[in-house]
Amino acid sequence: MFQSPLSSSFDSSSHPSYQVRVRGAMYLWGSDDMAPKTFDSPLLLHVRNNVFGQAVTLATVISGASTTLGTLQPGQCYTIAIQGMSGVTATCTTESAVDCLIQTHS
Repeated sequence: MFQSPLSSSFDSSSHPSYQVRVRGAMYLWGSDDMAPKTFDSPLLLHVRNNVFGQAVTLATVISGASTTLGTLQPGQCYTIAIQGMSGVTATCTTESAVDCLIQTHS
């Protein structure tokens, strides 16, 4: 799969990164069955929608309740502070690949 040069930050060996193929609703981080998680130092989830993908809608989940954050168009990025939540979801009506990178807030 081709990625634009803007994705090089997601190739870091010092921060966990991964790609999720989003079809319908998928968890990018966490689960609806998990208790909300609090960290000593908030983690940042950097999300980037593939430049050749489709629009995805992001939402946070806290104790089963979902709150929509908005829609990422192809090639767009967003950062979410993972603090006090159960998960982060992405929803796509067709299919898109979403790159994720987890980093500590310092």
